[in-house]
This record gives sequence, structure tokens and C-alpha cells, in this order.
Amino acid sequence: MSDSGPQYIRPKDIDNRSTWRQRLAWRLEAIAWDVIYWWPMKALGPDRASNFAGWLVKRIAPLLSQNKTVKRNLRMAFPDWTEDQVDKVAEASWESVGRTAGELPHLPKIHPYEGDRVDVVHPERLDAIETSETGAVFISGHFANWEVMAAVICRRPVDCLVTYRALNNPHIDWRINKVRHDYGIGVLTPKGLGTRELMRALSAGRSVALMNDQKFNKGLGVPFFGHEAMTAPGPSRLALKYGVPIIPVSTVRTGPARFQTTIHEPIRPRNGLEGDDAVRDCVGQITNFIEAQVRAHPEQWFWQHRRWPKSAWKKAGV
Repeated sequence: MSDSGPQYIRPKDIDNRSTWRQRLAWRLEAIAWDVIYWWPMKALGPDRASNFAGWLVKRIAPLLSQNKTVKRNLRMAFPDWTEDQVDKVAEASWESVGRTAGELPHLPKIHPYEGDRVDVVHPERLDAIETSETGAVFISGHFANWEVMAAVICRRPVDCLVTYRALNNPHIDWRINKVRHDYGIGVLTPKGLGTRELMRALSAGRSVALMNDQKFNKGLGVPFFGHEAMTAPGPSRLALKYGVPIIPVSTVRTGPARFQTTIHEPIRPRNGLEGDDAVRDCVGQITNFIEAQVRAHPEQWFWQHRRWPKSAWKKAGV
């Protein structure tokens, strides 16, 4: 990885649409970000920042309207649960979100291959990808602190292009990308810049890493906890187009600022399937993988997004 600074790419349309009032608001938000959040978390250290932010968000979250989304999602996924179980996991999921926020300023200290903060299971699978010189499509979901997954891949090191969702505020967006770069994630591509960069990377024998657990309205409807969920087929299409494996990666929190990240066996379409049938099969396998990880650690998944449409909530009576 180059030491010349973070390779920061930002969608121009976000800034082109902004007014002077918006740009002023962005400046003020960035100052508040530093004074109220970033510097205090930095001062606490990784363990105390994780504990404090987790406690704080867990206490505040029940007052937020988004907590209704969390509970509805949980009732969709686990219809046999009691309300006490739903409340307990909802609270724990908010704590996980808070811990992730508290740990963000300390990412460079959570080194996946130095110290005892990250246990990497099957790192040899990363070595095999790198020596193959053909690349891979890494997929994962929003589990525990999902920033760890990217560092586990890139610091092995695997030459990998990692996608992320750009924030509207360019000053905060740059700050987050700076800490990611310091964490060893050297090349980041915002979602929305197009698939061309991912295709160029794979055609050059590099790898790409994408999250594949959130709703994508133009995607394929596949079963997720027994309910149809629109899921992005992009990772599967890319892997099949370039003949590279789909490598699932999971991350589990084992303590404050401590994790276990597992590199799983590759996903490939079943024998005899081609074209759209092969894509759908891979999307289904990826979704099954995500569901299995959620079932194993439901308190560590990001339930705060609307994975199913409102119509599905209504049909399920949640």
C-alpha cells in the first residue's frame, strides 16, 4: 500500500447538488463531529470507547423511531419469539452499533495480524487468492464491526478494491476514509460510481469486496428468513463473468474492540447452471450464508435498515 495518502474518490454529484447553506452546514457538522464525538472517543481508548458508546446508544435507541424498524425486522425473522426476546435482541443490536461507533476512531489499533484483538480463521484462504493472481469477489454483511473484515483482507495482504457508501458530508466522509486508510484499507470506491471500476479490477486479476445483505430494489427476490427479499445480484454476476470464486467472510464480536473473522469456503453455482440461473443460485447461496450468520449471532447484525418492504411487514402482521 502506498504511503502517499488515502486514495479518496468521491461521487461528484453529491457536491454539485449542494448550496452554500448546505456547505456551511457540512462545516458545522464536521466541527461537532470532532468536538462531541471523535476527540472524546479517541481519549477513552478502544476498550472504554467501545463500552461507553455501546452503553450510550443502547440507552438512547429505544426513544428513536428507528427502533420500531428493528423490532419489526426481528418479528419477521423470528415469529416464534416472545416480546421479551425481541426487546432483548433489539437492545443488544443497538449496543453493537454503538460499540462500532466507539471503535471507529481506534481502527488502526485493532490490527488483524498484530496483537490479540482479532482472531483470523483460515487466513490461508486469503493467501491462496493472492497467489492465484485471478482475484475473487469477497462478500459479507453488516455484522459486529464490519470495518474489520476489510482490514483482514487487505492487510494479509490481498490486492482488493473495497466498496463503501459515501456520506453526504464530504468533510466527515474524508475523515472516515482517512482512518480506514490508516487501518490498511488502501483503495476505496463509493457505491454509485458505477460497476466499471470493479470490472477493471477483476479483469486485472485484483479482488473486490462488497456487502450483500441489504435491500436492493432492482435486485432478485430470494427467500430470507422465509420472506422474499430483494437482493443485489451484482457480486454474483461479477464473479461469474470473470470466473472467480465468491468468498464469504464473517465477523463476530468477542469482546470490546475484539473480534473473530472467518474466511469461508467459496460459493460457486451448482453444476449445470448457467446464465441467469447460475446468478440466481449464487444469490440464493449468499443469502443463505447471511441468514445463517444472523441466526448464529442475531444481536450483532444491523437490523436498523428495512430489509423487507412495508408490504411484507403488513403481510406478516408485524
